[in-house]
Amino acid sequence: MGAEIGMAVLLIMGLFVLLALGLEIAWSIGIVALVGLIWYIDQPVSQIAETAWSSLNSFTLTAMPLFIFMGTILGNTGVNERLFAAVDKWFGHLPGGLAMSVIAGNAIFGAMCGSAMAATATFGKIAFPVMEKKGYSPRLGLGAIASADILSPLIPPSILLIIYGSWQGISIVDLLAAGLIPGLTMMILLMLAIVVQVKLNPDLIPKVVRYSWQQRFKAILEVLPFAALIAGVLGAIFGGFMTPTEAAALGAFLSLLLTLGYGRLTFNILKRSLLETVKVTSFSLFIMAMATLISHVFNSAGIIPLIKDFVINLPIGKYGILGLFFVMYFFMGMFFDSWSMLFLTFPFVMPIIISLDINLVWWGVVYVMAGGQASMTPPFGLSLAVLHGVVPWHPMETIARGAFPFLIPIYLNILLLMVFPQLALWLPGLLGG
Repeated sequence: MGAEIGMAVLLIMGLFVLLALGLEIAWSIGIVALVGLIWYIDQPVSQIAETAWSSLNSFTLTAMPLFIFMGTILGNTGVNERLFAAVDKWFGHLPGGLAMSVIAGNAIFGAMCGSAMAATATFGKIAFPVMEKKGYSPRLGLGAIASADILSPLIPPSILLIIYGSWQGISIVDLLAAGLIPGLTMMILLMLAIVVQVKLNPDLIPKVVRYSWQQRFKAILEVLPFAALIAGVLGAIFGGFMTPTEAAALGAFLSLLLTLGYGRLTFNILKRSLLETVKVTSFSLFIMAMATLISHVFNSAGIIPLIKDFVINLPIGKYGILGLFFVMYFFMGMFFDSWSMLFLTFPFVMPIIISLDINLVWWGVVYVMAGGQASMTPPFGLSLAVLHGVVPWHPMETIARGAFPFLIPIYLNILLLMVFPQLALWLPGLLGG
Protein backbone atom coordinates (compact mmCIF):
# COMPACT_ATOMS: atom_id res chain seq x y z
CA MET A 1 0.00 0.00 0.00
CA GLY A 2 2.90 2.34 0.77
CA ALA A 3 4.30 1.84 -2.74
CA GLU A 4 0.89 2.60 -4.27
CA ILE A 5 0.55 5.82 -2.30
CA GLY A 6 4.11 6.81 -3.20
CA MET A 7 3.47 6.27 -6.92
CA ALA A 8 0.18 8.21 -6.70
CA VAL A 9 1.97 11.11 -5.01
CA LEU A 10 4.63 11.09 -7.75
CA LEU A 11 1.99 11.17 -10.47
CA ILE A 12 0.14 14.05 -8.82
CA MET A 13 3.39 15.94 -8.31
CA GLY A 14 4.25 15.34 -11.95
CA LEU A 15 0.88 16.78 -12.94
CA PHE A 16 1.50 19.99 -11.00
CA VAL A 17 5.03 20.27 -12.40
CA LEU A 18 3.67 20.10 -15.95
CA LEU A 19 1.02 22.70 -15.12
CA ALA A 20 3.64 24.95 -13.50
CA LEU A 21 5.73 24.69 -16.69
CA GLY A 22 2.79 26.16 -18.60
CA LEU A 23 1.55 23.04 -20.39
CA GLU A 24 -2.19 23.11 -21.02
CA ILE A 25 -4.27 21.22 -18.48
CA ALA A 26 -5.65 18.63 -20.90
CA TRP A 27 -2.17 17.64 -22.11
CA SER A 28 -0.81 17.65 -18.55
CA ILE A 29 -3.52 15.28 -17.35
CA GLY A 30 -3.15 13.12 -20.46
CA ILE A 31 0.62 12.71 -20.10
CA VAL A 32 0.37 11.81 -16.41
CA ALA A 33 -2.48 9.39 -17.15
CA LEU A 34 -0.45 7.75 -19.93
CA VAL A 35 2.55 7.30 -17.62
CA GLY A 36 0.32 5.81 -14.95
CA LEU A 37 -1.42 3.57 -17.47
CA ILE A 38 1.80 2.02 -18.75
CA TRP A 39 4.12 1.96 -15.73
CA TYR A 40 1.69 2.00 -12.83
CA ILE A 41 -1.20 -0.32 -13.68
CA ASP A 42 0.43 -2.00 -16.72
CA GLN A 43 -2.46 -1.66 -19.17
CA PRO A 44 -2.21 -1.27 -22.98
CA VAL A 45 -2.21 2.14 -24.65
CA SER A 46 -5.44 1.16 -26.43
CA GLN A 47 -7.17 1.81 -23.10
CA ILE A 48 -6.91 5.53 -23.93
CA ALA A 49 -9.21 5.10 -26.92
CA GLU A 50 -11.64 2.89 -25.00
CA THR A 51 -11.86 5.32 -22.07
CA ALA A 52 -12.20 8.38 -24.31
CA TRP A 53 -14.95 6.73 -26.35
CA SER A 54 -16.90 5.61 -23.30
CA SER A 55 -16.75 9.07 -21.71
CA LEU A 56 -17.67 11.06 -24.83
CA ASN A 57 -20.13 8.70 -26.51
CA SER A 58 -23.15 10.59 -25.20
CA PHE A 59 -26.04 12.07 -27.19
CA THR A 60 -26.65 14.49 -24.32
CA LEU A 61 -23.23 16.06 -24.84
CA THR A 62 -24.29 17.30 -28.28
CA ALA A 63 -26.35 19.94 -26.48
CA MET A 64 -23.14 21.65 -25.40
CA PRO A 65 -21.82 22.86 -28.80
CA LEU A 66 -25.35 23.82 -29.86
CA PHE A 67 -25.88 26.02 -26.81
CA ILE A 68 -22.40 27.50 -27.22
CA PHE A 69 -23.16 28.28 -30.86
CA MET A 70 -26.46 29.91 -29.87
CA GLY A 71 -24.63 32.14 -27.40
CA THR A 72 -21.81 33.07 -29.76
CA ILE A 73 -24.21 34.00 -32.56
CA LEU A 74 -26.28 36.22 -30.27
CA GLY A 75 -23.16 37.71 -28.72
CA ASN A 76 -21.23 38.36 -31.91
CA THR A 77 -24.18 40.06 -33.61
CA GLY A 78 -24.42 42.77 -30.94
CA VAL A 79 -27.40 41.57 -28.93
CA ASN A 80 -25.41 42.12 -25.75
CA GLU A 81 -25.26 45.88 -26.26
CA ARG A 82 -29.03 46.02 -26.69
CA LEU A 83 -29.47 43.80 -23.67
CA PHE A 84 -27.30 45.94 -21.42
CA ALA A 85 -28.93 49.18 -22.59
CA ALA A 86 -32.42 47.77 -22.02
CA VAL A 87 -31.64 46.44 -18.54
CA ASP A 88 -30.06 49.78 -17.59
CA LYS A 89 -33.35 51.55 -18.37
CA TRP A 90 -34.98 49.53 -15.58
CA PHE A 91 -32.21 49.48 -12.98
CA GLY A 92 -30.45 52.78 -13.71
CA HIS A 93 -32.50 54.78 -11.17
CA LEU A 94 -31.45 52.55 -8.24
CA PRO A 95 -28.34 53.13 -6.08
CA GLY A 96 -25.52 51.74 -8.19
CA GLY A 97 -28.07 51.09 -10.93
CA LEU A 98 -25.53 50.68 -13.74
CA ALA A 99 -23.62 48.10 -11.71
CA MET A 100 -26.93 46.36 -10.99
CA SER A 101 -27.61 46.36 -14.72
CA VAL A 102 -24.39 44.41 -15.17
CA ILE A 103 -25.63 41.81 -12.67
CA ALA A 104 -29.08 41.50 -14.27
CA GLY A 105 -27.55 41.53 -17.75
CA ASN A 106 -25.27 38.65 -16.81
CA ALA A 107 -28.26 36.65 -15.62
CA ILE A 108 -29.97 37.10 -18.98
CA PHE A 109 -26.72 36.60 -20.88
CA GLY A 110 -26.25 33.34 -18.97
CA ALA A 111 -29.55 32.12 -20.44
CA MET A 112 -28.12 32.80 -23.90
CA CYS A 113 -24.58 31.57 -23.44
CA GLY A 114 -23.83 29.69 -20.21
CA SER A 115 -20.14 30.65 -20.30
CA ALA A 116 -18.64 32.64 -17.43
CA MET A 117 -15.55 33.80 -19.32
CA ALA A 118 -17.61 34.98 -22.28
CA ALA A 119 -19.79 36.99 -19.89
CA THR A 120 -16.77 38.64 -18.27
CA ALA A 121 -15.19 39.61 -21.59
CA THR A 122 -18.49 40.81 -23.03
CA PHE A 123 -19.51 43.06 -20.16
CA GLY A 124 -15.96 44.26 -19.71
CA LYS A 125 -16.07 45.54 -23.28
CA ILE A 126 -19.60 46.98 -23.44
CA ALA A 127 -20.45 47.93 -19.85
CA PHE A 128 -17.31 49.16 -18.14
CA PRO A 129 -16.51 51.98 -20.62
CA VAL A 130 -20.05 53.30 -20.05
CA MET A 131 -19.65 53.03 -16.27
CA GLU A 132 -16.29 54.77 -16.34
CA LYS A 133 -17.60 57.55 -18.57
CA LYS A 134 -20.52 58.19 -16.22
CA GLY A 135 -18.23 58.47 -13.19
CA TYR A 136 -18.54 55.08 -11.48
CA SER A 137 -15.70 54.00 -9.25
CA PRO A 138 -13.49 51.59 -11.27
CA ARG A 139 -13.31 49.33 -8.24
CA LEU A 140 -17.11 48.97 -7.99
CA GLY A 141 -17.61 48.61 -11.73
CA LEU A 142 -14.86 46.06 -12.27
CA GLY A 143 -15.85 44.14 -9.13
CA ALA A 144 -19.45 43.86 -10.31
CA ILE A 145 -18.38 42.59 -13.74
CA ALA A 146 -15.87 40.10 -12.33
CA SER A 147 -18.35 38.66 -9.80
CA ALA A 148 -21.41 38.59 -12.04
CA ASP A 149 -19.86 35.92 -14.25
CA ILE A 150 -20.85 33.36 -11.61
CA LEU A 151 -24.43 33.70 -12.88
CA SER A 152 -23.73 32.31 -16.35
CA PRO A 153 -22.91 28.76 -15.15
CA LEU A 154 -25.94 28.83 -12.81
CA ILE A 155 -28.71 30.21 -14.99
CA PRO A 156 -29.72 27.51 -17.51
CA PRO A 157 -28.52 26.46 -19.99
CA SER A 158 -25.25 26.02 -18.09
CA ILE A 159 -22.43 24.45 -20.10
CA LEU A 160 -20.63 23.44 -16.89
CA LEU A 161 -23.70 21.63 -15.55
CA ILE A 162 -24.21 19.90 -18.91
CA ILE A 163 -20.62 18.60 -18.78
CA TYR A 164 -21.00 17.55 -15.14
CA GLY A 165 -24.29 15.75 -15.82
CA SER A 166 -23.01 13.96 -18.91
CA TRP A 167 -19.80 12.89 -17.17
CA GLN A 168 -21.52 11.64 -14.03
CA GLY A 169 -24.66 10.26 -15.66
CA ILE A 170 -27.08 12.73 -14.03
CA SER A 171 -30.24 14.12 -15.62
CA ILE A 172 -29.38 17.30 -17.52
CA VAL A 173 -32.95 18.56 -17.18
CA ASP A 174 -32.78 18.20 -13.38
CA LEU A 175 -29.43 19.98 -13.24
CA LEU A 176 -30.55 22.88 -15.42
CA ALA A 177 -33.75 23.25 -13.40
CA ALA A 178 -31.78 23.08 -10.15
CA GLY A 179 -29.63 26.03 -11.15
CA LEU A 180 -32.51 28.42 -11.88
CA ILE A 181 -33.65 29.45 -8.37
CA PRO A 182 -30.12 29.57 -6.86
CA GLY A 183 -29.15 31.67 -9.89
CA LEU A 184 -31.93 34.16 -9.13
CA THR A 185 -31.06 34.30 -5.41
CA MET A 186 -27.43 34.80 -6.40
CA MET A 187 -28.43 37.72 -8.62
CA ILE A 188 -30.41 39.34 -5.79
CA LEU A 189 -27.58 38.90 -3.29
CA LEU A 190 -25.04 40.42 -5.67
CA MET A 191 -27.34 43.40 -6.20
CA LEU A 192 -27.75 43.81 -2.45
CA ALA A 193 -23.96 43.80 -2.13
CA ILE A 194 -23.85 46.77 -4.52
CA VAL A 195 -26.50 48.62 -2.52
CA VAL A 196 -24.61 48.05 0.74
CA GLN A 197 -21.33 49.29 -0.76
CA VAL A 198 -23.00 52.39 -2.20
CA LYS A 199 -24.77 53.17 1.08
CA LEU A 200 -21.48 52.86 2.97
CA ASN A 201 -19.62 54.97 0.40
CA PRO A 202 -21.86 57.14 -1.81
CA ASP A 203 -18.80 58.47 -3.66
CA LEU A 204 -18.57 55.15 -5.52
CA ILE A 205 -21.32 56.24 -7.91
CA PRO A 206 -22.34 59.44 -9.74
CA LYS A 207 -25.72 61.10 -9.57
CA VAL A 208 -28.55 58.68 -10.37
CA VAL A 209 -30.01 58.90 -13.89
CA ARG A 210 -33.74 58.36 -14.30
CA TYR A 211 -35.54 57.10 -17.38
CA SER A 212 -39.17 57.61 -18.37
CA TRP A 213 -41.63 54.74 -18.50
CA GLN A 214 -41.82 55.23 -22.26
CA GLN A 215 -38.07 54.63 -22.55
CA ARG A 216 -38.32 51.54 -20.34
CA PHE A 217 -41.09 49.89 -22.33
CA LYS A 218 -39.35 50.73 -25.60
CA ALA A 219 -36.24 49.01 -24.27
CA ILE A 220 -38.28 45.88 -23.53
CA LEU A 221 -39.61 45.81 -27.07
CA GLU A 222 -36.07 45.95 -28.44
CA VAL A 223 -34.99 42.75 -26.69
CA LEU A 224 -38.36 40.99 -26.56
CA PRO A 225 -37.68 38.66 -29.54
CA PHE A 226 -34.45 37.45 -27.95
CA ALA A 227 -36.10 37.05 -24.55
CA ALA A 228 -38.84 35.02 -26.25
CA LEU A 229 -36.17 32.82 -27.81
CA ILE A 230 -34.59 32.12 -24.41
CA ALA A 231 -37.97 31.52 -22.75
CA GLY A 232 -39.03 29.21 -25.58
CA VAL A 233 -35.87 27.10 -25.40
CA LEU A 234 -35.99 26.74 -21.61
CA GLY A 235 -39.75 26.20 -21.67
CA ALA A 236 -39.32 23.38 -24.18
CA ILE A 237 -36.80 21.69 -21.86
CA PHE A 238 -38.63 22.17 -18.56
CA GLY A 239 -42.03 21.46 -20.09
CA GLY A 240 -40.82 18.08 -21.32
CA PHE A 241 -41.52 18.91 -24.95
CA MET A 242 -37.89 18.49 -26.02
CA THR A 243 -34.70 16.97 -24.77
CA PRO A 244 -31.91 19.46 -23.95
CA THR A 245 -30.18 18.52 -27.22
CA GLU A 246 -33.32 19.12 -29.30
CA ALA A 247 -33.98 22.42 -27.53
CA ALA A 248 -30.36 23.48 -28.09
CA ALA A 249 -30.69 22.73 -31.79
CA LEU A 250 -33.92 24.75 -31.93
CA GLY A 251 -32.24 27.64 -30.09
CA ALA A 252 -29.26 27.65 -32.43
CA PHE A 253 -31.53 27.63 -35.50
CA LEU A 254 -33.82 30.37 -34.18
CA SER A 255 -30.85 32.54 -33.17
CA LEU A 256 -29.67 32.38 -36.79
CA LEU A 257 -33.13 33.37 -38.05
CA LEU A 258 -33.45 36.22 -35.55
CA THR A 259 -30.08 37.77 -36.24
CA LEU A 260 -30.66 37.32 -39.97
CA GLY A 261 -34.01 39.06 -39.62
CA TYR A 262 -32.36 41.98 -37.81
CA GLY A 263 -29.79 42.23 -40.59
CA ARG A 264 -26.91 41.59 -38.16
CA LEU A 265 -25.75 38.20 -39.43
CA THR A 266 -22.78 38.22 -41.80
CA PHE A 267 -20.55 35.49 -43.12
CA ASN A 268 -17.63 36.67 -40.96
CA ILE A 269 -19.78 36.59 -37.82
CA LEU A 270 -21.02 33.10 -38.70
CA LYS A 271 -17.46 31.92 -39.30
CA ARG A 272 -16.19 33.45 -36.06
CA SER A 273 -19.08 31.94 -34.08
CA LEU A 274 -18.47 28.48 -35.53
CA LEU A 275 -14.74 28.68 -34.76
CA GLU A 276 -15.42 29.79 -31.16
CA THR A 277 -17.86 26.92 -30.77
CA VAL A 278 -15.34 24.37 -32.05
CA LYS A 279 -12.58 25.74 -29.81
CA VAL A 280 -14.62 25.70 -26.60
CA THR A 281 -16.19 22.31 -27.33
CA SER A 282 -12.98 20.54 -28.30
CA PHE A 283 -11.10 22.05 -25.35
CA SER A 284 -13.79 20.87 -22.91
CA LEU A 285 -14.24 17.37 -24.29
CA PHE A 286 -10.50 16.74 -24.53
CA ILE A 287 -10.09 17.60 -20.84
CA MET A 288 -13.11 15.45 -19.99
CA ALA A 289 -11.64 12.43 -21.82
CA MET A 290 -8.23 12.82 -20.13
CA ALA A 291 -9.84 13.32 -16.71
CA THR A 292 -11.79 10.09 -17.19
CA LEU A 293 -8.55 8.34 -18.14
CA ILE A 294 -6.65 9.50 -15.03
CA SER A 295 -9.66 8.51 -12.92
CA HIS A 296 -9.46 5.03 -14.49
CA VAL A 297 -5.75 4.83 -13.63
CA PHE A 298 -6.18 5.79 -9.97
CA ASN A 299 -9.30 3.66 -9.59
CA SER A 300 -7.58 0.59 -11.09
CA ALA A 301 -4.68 1.08 -8.68
CA GLY A 302 -7.00 1.27 -5.69
CA ILE A 303 -5.97 4.85 -4.82
CA ILE A 304 -9.42 6.45 -5.14
CA PRO A 305 -11.07 3.95 -2.73
CA LEU A 306 -8.17 4.53 -0.34
CA ILE A 307 -8.65 8.32 -0.41
CA LYS A 308 -12.40 7.93 -0.10
CA ASP A 309 -12.14 5.76 3.02
CA PHE A 310 -9.60 8.11 4.59
CA VAL A 311 -11.73 11.24 4.10
CA ILE A 312 -15.00 9.61 5.16
CA ASN A 313 -13.41 8.33 8.37
CA LEU A 314 -12.33 11.83 9.40
CA PRO A 315 -14.15 12.78 12.65
CA ILE A 316 -15.66 15.96 11.21
CA GLY A 317 -18.96 14.75 9.77
CA LYS A 318 -20.57 15.36 6.40
CA TYR A 319 -20.63 19.15 6.61
CA GLY A 320 -17.07 19.26 7.88
CA ILE A 321 -15.98 17.34 4.78
CA LEU A 322 -17.95 19.73 2.57
CA GLY A 323 -16.20 22.58 4.36
CA LEU A 324 -12.84 20.99 3.52
CA PHE A 325 -13.86 20.85 -0.13
CA PHE A 326 -14.80 24.55 -0.09
CA VAL A 327 -11.42 25.45 1.42
CA MET A 328 -9.69 23.28 -1.19
CA TYR A 329 -11.54 24.99 -4.04
CA PHE A 330 -10.82 28.43 -2.60
CA PHE A 331 -7.07 27.86 -2.72
CA MET A 332 -7.13 25.91 -5.99
CA GLY A 333 -9.07 28.79 -7.51
CA MET A 334 -6.00 30.98 -7.11
CA PHE A 335 -4.44 28.91 -9.89
CA PHE A 336 -7.25 27.11 -11.78
CA ASP A 337 -10.67 27.91 -13.26
CA SER A 338 -13.86 26.05 -12.31
CA TRP A 339 -13.74 23.78 -15.37
CA SER A 340 -10.17 22.70 -14.65
CA MET A 341 -10.96 22.07 -10.99
CA LEU A 342 -13.98 19.99 -11.95
CA PHE A 343 -11.88 17.65 -14.07
CA LEU A 344 -8.92 17.61 -11.67
CA THR A 345 -10.80 16.90 -8.46
CA PHE A 346 -14.02 15.07 -9.30
CA PRO A 347 -12.36 11.67 -9.85
CA PHE A 348 -11.50 11.84 -6.13
CA VAL A 349 -14.37 13.99 -4.84
CA MET A 350 -17.36 12.23 -6.43
CA PRO A 351 -16.86 8.82 -4.70
CA ILE A 352 -16.80 10.69 -1.37
CA ILE A 353 -19.94 12.70 -2.26
CA ILE A 354 -21.76 9.51 -3.25
CA SER A 355 -20.66 7.69 -0.07
CA LEU A 356 -21.92 10.59 2.05
CA ASP A 357 -25.33 10.20 0.35
CA ILE A 358 -25.29 13.81 -0.84
CA ASN A 359 -27.78 14.59 -3.60
CA LEU A 360 -25.76 14.79 -6.82
CA VAL A 361 -28.02 17.40 -8.40
CA TRP A 362 -27.65 19.64 -5.33
CA TRP A 363 -23.90 19.11 -5.27
CA GLY A 364 -23.59 20.13 -8.93
CA VAL A 365 -25.19 23.50 -8.23
CA VAL A 366 -23.13 24.04 -5.07
CA TYR A 367 -19.94 23.20 -6.94
CA VAL A 368 -20.73 25.76 -9.65
CA MET A 369 -20.72 28.45 -6.97
CA ALA A 370 -17.73 27.07 -5.05
CA GLY A 371 -15.76 26.78 -8.28
CA GLY A 372 -17.09 30.07 -9.65
CA GLN A 373 -15.85 32.11 -6.72
CA ALA A 374 -12.42 30.68 -7.43
CA SER A 375 -12.15 32.72 -10.60
CA MET A 376 -12.24 35.88 -8.45
CA THR A 377 -9.33 34.96 -6.17
CA PRO A 378 -5.84 36.29 -6.99
CA PRO A 379 -3.12 35.79 -8.02
CA PHE A 380 -4.41 33.88 -11.06
CA GLY A 381 -8.19 34.20 -10.82
CA LEU A 382 -9.36 33.66 -14.39
CA SER A 383 -12.14 36.28 -14.31
CA LEU A 384 -9.66 38.83 -13.00
CA ALA A 385 -7.19 37.96 -15.76
CA VAL A 386 -9.83 38.08 -18.51
CA LEU A 387 -11.14 41.42 -17.27
CA HIS A 388 -7.64 42.84 -16.98
CA GLY A 389 -7.06 41.81 -20.60
CA VAL A 390 -10.18 43.74 -21.63
CA VAL A 391 -9.42 46.87 -19.52
CA PRO A 392 -5.60 46.84 -19.23
CA TRP A 393 -5.44 50.49 -18.13
CA HIS A 394 -6.57 49.41 -14.63
CA PRO A 395 -4.15 47.31 -12.53
CA MET A 396 -5.01 43.79 -11.42
CA GLU A 397 -5.01 45.02 -7.82
CA THR A 398 -7.95 47.35 -8.51
CA ILE A 399 -9.96 44.52 -10.09
CA ALA A 400 -9.16 42.09 -7.26
CA ARG A 401 -10.04 44.63 -4.55
CA GLY A 402 -13.30 45.39 -6.32
CA ALA A 403 -14.23 41.72 -6.59
CA PHE A 404 -13.35 40.82 -3.00
CA PRO A 405 -16.57 42.17 -1.32
CA PHE A 406 -18.65 40.11 -3.76
CA LEU A 407 -17.28 36.87 -2.31
CA ILE A 408 -19.59 37.44 0.69
CA PRO A 409 -22.89 37.06 -1.26
CA ILE A 410 -21.50 33.98 -3.00
CA TYR A 411 -20.79 32.26 0.31
CA LEU A 412 -24.15 33.42 1.65
CA ASN A 413 -25.85 31.75 -1.31
CA ILE A 414 -23.92 28.54 -0.66
CA LEU A 415 -24.99 28.72 2.99
CA LEU A 416 -28.61 29.23 1.91
CA LEU A 417 -28.41 26.10 -0.23
CA MET A 418 -26.96 24.10 2.66
CA VAL A 419 -29.71 25.25 5.06
CA PHE A 420 -32.49 25.11 2.44
CA PRO A 421 -31.49 22.46 -0.14
CA GLN A 422 -34.97 22.68 -1.67
CA LEU A 423 -33.91 25.95 -3.29
CA ALA A 424 -32.11 23.71 -5.77
CA LEU A 425 -34.23 20.56 -5.53
CA TRP A 426 -37.80 21.90 -5.55
CA LEU A 427 -38.02 22.71 -9.27
CA PRO A 428 -36.44 19.41 -10.47
CA GLY A 429 -38.86 17.58 -8.18
CA LEU A 430 -41.79 19.55 -9.57
CA LEU A 431 -40.80 18.87 -13.17
CA GLY A 432 -40.31 15.22 -12.36
CA GLY A 433 -43.83 14.99 -11.03
